[in-house]
Amino acid sequence: MKIAIIIMISFVSIARCSENDTVPEVEVSTTFTNPVWDGADPWMVKQGGYYIYCAAVNNSIVVSKSEYMTRKGELKKIWQAPATGWNRDCVWAPEIHFVDGHWYVYYAAGKSGPPFIYQRTGVLRSKTDDVFSDYEDMGMLYTGDYPKSPSGNIWAIDMTIFEHKGRLYAIWSGWLGQRDTDKTPQHLYIQEMENPYTLKGGRVLLSSPEEEWETGGPLNLNEGPEVLKNGSQLFVVYSCRESWLVEYRLGMLQLNDPGGDILDRGNWTKKGPVFQGNPLVYGVGHCSFAKSPDGTEDWIIYHSKKSKTPGWARDVRMQPFNWNADGTPHFGDAIPAGEEIARPSGEVGIELGENDN
Repeated sequence: MKIAIIIMISFVSIARCSENDTVPEVEVSTTFTNPVWDGADPWMVKQGGYYIYCAAVNNSIVVSKSEYMTRKGELKKIWQAPATGWNRDCVWAPEIHFVDGHWYVYYAAGKSGPPFIYQRTGVLRSKTDDVFSDYEDMGMLYTGDYPKSPSGNIWAIDMTIFEHKGRLYAIWSGWLGQRDTDKTPQHLYIQEMENPYTLKGGRVLLSSPEEEWETGGPLNLNEGPEVLKNGSQLFVVYSCRESWLVEYRLGMLQLNDPGGDILDRGNWTKKGPVFQGNPLVYGVGHCSFAKSPDGTEDWIIYHSKKSKTPGWARDVRMQPFNWNADGTPHFGDAIPAGEEIARPSGEVGIELGENDN
């Protein structure tokens, strides 16, 4: 009897609530502002409806998984640099790629620094298709000129990989030869891969800092290469000038003939700068690219300096971009901090549950 009375009272209370009270609508912002979070060298990739974000934190590598571009998920550590070995220190700029059922992380590390003369590139592989699974260390990639003599390996950072016409390739930033100072010019190299953890053949010099807009400071750099595709067209967007100065900016290589030899430097045309800072945004660089949740928009995710003071205090930003009539990307102007930007198309609908089945 008491149970019946309680149920009846509850029912009446619910009925009165529905008659007299208006349930408030969920307030969801349709805009966001830059910066979205602290950090540098942002790598974001969309996989299976989720955005996977990867970063280096205190000589470890962390990843997050989120339905939203503008909000990271919980950061989880997938790898910690060992106490000894070639990769025990200076973990930089990791990227994570999904290839044939596994996640592969490409990162730079060294045994000490500064000076940062020991940086090489390593690879981790997930044991399952879960981005948060355990990872195994696949070792150091050989990025020198003599594959049969691996003791002559050469400085290499910022590696990215991509597929083109059924083959896997790697692009990275490296030195012409090993040096005893980190005040050494950096170039971009490309090489075919035998598999996601083994390079094939020899490295090919793809780009050197030669143009007026990518030189002129204390150190000439080409680094942070990232691949961008538009149909059959292929671009490599990279960072140049000095990463610690406001002049840091993005240049671009365009593959002239997508059906031709991708390892032929003559098949590429350099353009730039294609994206740079302004009086309110300082030193933009090291980007990645992602589609909006509904796939209708293209976005660039990049970092910029927090102030004009030389140094590496940076934060992460993002904004949409479009395409020119000839199929090349048009990144526009870097949007200042605090200016409202419409959230990536489809993101608000996800938060409102409009896409739920």
